[in-house]
Amino acid sequence: GSKFNGQDTVVEVGDEKVTADVANFFARYQQAQFETTYSSYLGDNFWGKEVTDGKTYEENYKDSIMDSLEEMYVLDEHKDDYKVSLSDDEEKSIEDAAKKFTDSNDSAAKDTVSGDEKTVKKVLELLTLQKKMETAMTADVDTNVSDEEAAQKKMQYVLFSTKTTGSDGKSTDMSDDEKAEVKKKAEDFQKDAASAEDFSVFATAVGASATDLTFDSDTTSPNEDLIKAADKLKEGEVTDLIDGDSSYFVARLDKEVDEDATEETRQSIIEQRKDDLYDETLDGWKEGIEWAVKEKVWDDVNFDNLFTTIKDTETESTTEQATE
Repeated sequence: GSKFNGQDTVVEVGDEKVTADVANFFARYQQAQFETTYSSYLGDNFWGKEVTDGKTYEENYKDSIMDSLEEMYVLDEHKDDYKVSLSDDEEKSIEDAAKKFTDSNDSAAKDTVSGDEKTVKKVLELLTLQKKMETAMTADVDTNVSDEEAAQKKMQYVLFSTKTTGSDGKSTDMSDDEKAEVKKKAEDFQKDAASAEDFSVFATAVGASATDLTFDSDTTSPNEDLIKAADKLKEGEVTDLIDGDSSYFVARLDKEVDEDATEETRQSIIEQRKDDLYDETLDGWKEGIEWAVKEKVWDDVNFDNLFTTIKDTETESTTEQATE
């Protein structure tokens, strides 16, 4: 916009002043990635559409961008706490990337996104330090997860629905007679399922289909009663007929411990511990600072100009360029 001045201060945090150029480039960098991924789904002029609480897509997204900027500057402020810094190789890579960006875009595009080499370099430094800080801050997290905590079982289940879907796509309840037929079909299936050599094949033979599911006692979908019943079984055993709100279920326990799913859960628990430690530490640091946003300056950063992504067929790299 004509009022935009990249050297204006958009945020003051302690003695640090964040320039509008840095905020604008980071915002446009995020915008380009968002548009590349979602614009085809959201349609034209989606940035101006209202989403929640009277806010537009642009306003909502700018709020999250400002939160991310705060996070990066807070992490930068505390990098010495973890002896985190940029290596010579990282500095060189950042300088090369910043130069490549400025060489790959014309002056109009660079003016739109505040894409001068100094600004690009600053944002890339913040992004790199953020990743290194996240690693350092979570390095000592407890990675010991017991087998009991991570254990996942595996079942196959068949759902016999008592709803029907019309040509208009709407779902309605079956008649009482139709529901009785479905229940009889489910009961017959349950009686013979335990002796079936292949649960899935047997389900197909009666016009149904079996679904694989890994689960533990905290799982609630597709039906809590089904989970509770399956959780009590031994391998190869079949549940009684489970009566759901609009369906009947029958399940067979295939594995009392699914090794692959258990290991995935173990890693997920570790990652959640890391996320929790990172968030708690960061929130504590945020409480000790004042992140003062100058709204008039921030308002001048907008997404009026959209992006296209241009692929360099020779280098197989992509460069995001602003369109006027």
